[in-house]
Amino acid sequence: MNQRDLDLAALHGPQETTAEDRAYRGSRYAEVRDALYENPYRGGASGQEPGQLPMYKSTIRNVWGGLFRGENKFRQAAARNIDSRADLRWGPDRKGYRRIIAPNGICVLGTWEITEDNPYTGFYTKGSKGLTIGRFSNDGNETRRGQRRSISLGLKVYPTTDPNHPEPLVPGSLIVQENLGGMWTQHMNDAELVNAPSVHAHRRGIYILIMLRANMIFTRLDKVGDSRQVFEVAELNKPADIPTNAPEHLLLKMTPGQRHIEGRDLDFRDEIYAHMFNPGDAEPTGAMDFDISVSSYGRKSGIPGLSRVTVQDWQRIGRVRFTEAVCSYNGDHVIHFHHPGWRDDRNDPSTYIRVNEKRVRR
Repeated sequence: MNQRDLDLAALHGPQETTAEDRAYRGSRYAEVRDALYENPYRGGASGQEPGQLPMYKSTIRNVWGGLFRGENKFRQAAARNIDSRADLRWGPDRKGYRRIIAPNGICVLGTWEITEDNPYTGFYTKGSKGLTIGRFSNDGNETRRGQRRSISLGLKVYPTTDPNHPEPLVPGSLIVQENLGGMWTQHMNDAELVNAPSVHAHRRGIYILIMLRANMIFTRLDKVGDSRQVFEVAELNKPADIPTNAPEHLLLKMTPGQRHIEGRDLDFRDEIYAHMFNPGDAEPTGAMDFDISVSSYGRKSGIPGLSRVTVQDWQRIGRVRFTEAVCSYNGDHVIHFHHPGWRDDRNDPSTYIRVNEKRVRR
């Protein structure tokens, strides 16, 4: 499949949630993993064979299209991110759907483990261990070192360590990202991925129009456009009679001491591949370890588009270890990462802003 075919395949189909989305009752980890490996962009298990990775474009036209007439596909896609819990969205012809923001990514697989005592519930509890599937991406068109990028990670946490679990499971969802205005982070080792990032929109130049439109849509559909709460993991496998206690802030950062992958103009996808595969390896022998840190003591200052989030008392409670990576068509168009809907009280499900695909309160 050439680049033109890939671009055309990503443009079809409605973006709103479907009856299939609403019938979702979970997924099997092995099923999602198999889908990601079904159509890799490069041959070879390591993804190291020569060849340019595809570059899908995030454009102002795509984001603002349908403002006055026609389908507003960006609004549909944003609503789908909140309303659909589906882990795979195949579409009517099994070619998936277009990602208007963060179109270029690499999927990673591994484990989530909590090793330290802390006051939080669910899969933040000490001793919790489960499988993970994530997707690293950047929300613009800049994928190479030296460019202004905002690296993000959508993460599913499955409440099992058995990749062949027989019954479908509903994973908990996390969305973490660097400063939404972009950073000049040279190595993945230095990226600080948080659920409530600072925003310096002026760094975007003309593409500030994409950020403006995204914020308008998310605040109208839900409530807060520049952060995502992390209560789903606090409710994962939690007994119903125990009140939810979720941290306000979560940080994922690579554990110190891991090797830095060098290379001028290196694409972040190739950097992640290089962490997993040593030269000449056909199977992954490396890993990327991220410390999980949490806090409920933070403050946001500034104005919309120019804000800073300051967090105190970070507590490291565990780690995420990624041991597989794959760039594939299904990883860019079929796998879906649910954005937890906003709650006025993150620990109280009755305070959801959006219910049954509609906003119900201010």
